Amino acid sequence: QFVESDDDEELLFNIPFTGSVKLKGVLVMGEDDGTHPAEMRLFRNIPHMSFDDTAREPEQTFSLNRDPLGELEYPTKIARFSNVHHLSIHFPKNFGAETTKIFYIGLKGEWTE
Repeated sequence: QFVESDDDEELLFNIPFTGSVKLKGVLVMGEDDGTHPAEMRLFRNIPHMSFDDTAREPEQTFSLNRDPLGELEYPTKIARFSNVHHLSIHFPKNFGAETTKIFYIGLKGEWTE
């Protein structure tokens, strides 16, 4: 099972939390081919974010490596992600395919009410 972009390589995930999260790391698993995302941009506390909002400056940007097994953890700048109620993850590009596929997104951190 996976999520695949529609007609280009961009994907956007909006993740609301039921409490406050201190986000410490993110894992992204994709195929070992051109459909794997090549860049990840994190935004915090922008509910209902749309593709129009991705022109904003993200809290943090990552260059991704192909990771078909989900073993690479990308550490966040904890000071920027210490009180997150809503996380938006934008994948603007991949490794050259027409669409992007993501099999797993793992979030590492601490949750409080």
